[in-house]
Amino acid sequence: MRKPIIVGNWKMNKTMKETKEFMEAVDGVAASDNATYGIGAPYTALATAVAGAKNLIVAAENCHFEDTGAFTGEVSVPMLQEVGVTHCIIGHSERRQMFGDTDETVNKKAKRLIDAGITPILCIGETEAQYDAGETEKVIREQLSGSLANLCPKCVGNMVIAYEPIWAIGTGKSATKEDAQNCCAIVRDQVRVMYGDEAAENVRVQYGGSVKPNNIVEYMACPDIDGALIGGASLKADSFIEIIEKTK
Repeated sequence: MRKPIIVGNWKMNKTMKETKEFMEAVDGVAASDNATYGIGAPYTALATAVAGAKNLIVAAENCHFEDTGAFTGEVSVPMLQEVGVTHCIIGHSERRQMFGDTDETVNKKAKRLIDAGITPILCIGETEAQYDAGETEKVIREQLSGSLANLCPKCVGNMVIAYEPIWAIGTGKSATKEDAQNCCAIVRDQVRVMYGDEAAENVRVQYGGSVKPNNIVEYMACPDIDGALIGGASLKADSFIEIIEKTK
């Protein structure tokens, strides 16, 4: 039985002070044996988040695949280890579109995180143009083929994969529960194709894209959706608490 995992992705939001206030408001509510709850915080807020997390998991929002070097502005996996994060978001569409992340570099990041014992939350998803052209399945399978290349089956089974249609991120649009379920089932099938039944049954697949308190329950009822990666609704303590309460 896969344990649901719901993670807020704050993106470039929240100071250390705001992070401390959020953790004080939310962490106690997140205690649950039935699901895992967490937040992805910007680098400067990670240590504050970790210090305030007794029940929430804390994820970084990106990493570099090299441990050291002339990579101005980047943060390495050993740096994240020192802070104490347990998860790291990689391959988010904003990283792919604005900062040049590719399936190849995401794959390198996944390998380095796995080696370090940090769980990757690997993001994939199609653009609106690809969706309109009927290319959703093709995009999902191609992104996973590159991003998950040459990993061990057990490692893939321990990962989290977030399917986030780009046209539904921060737009107010959201996929229907039928579309979300269908795409998350494709994700699981592609893992099965690459790494077998055990990895496919173990990997946790999240849906992301304008997930809110008023639609979280219908997504979580789908058999291949094991959680959510949540943007805007994770920024306010009250809305994130509402999501936690509805999914415990």
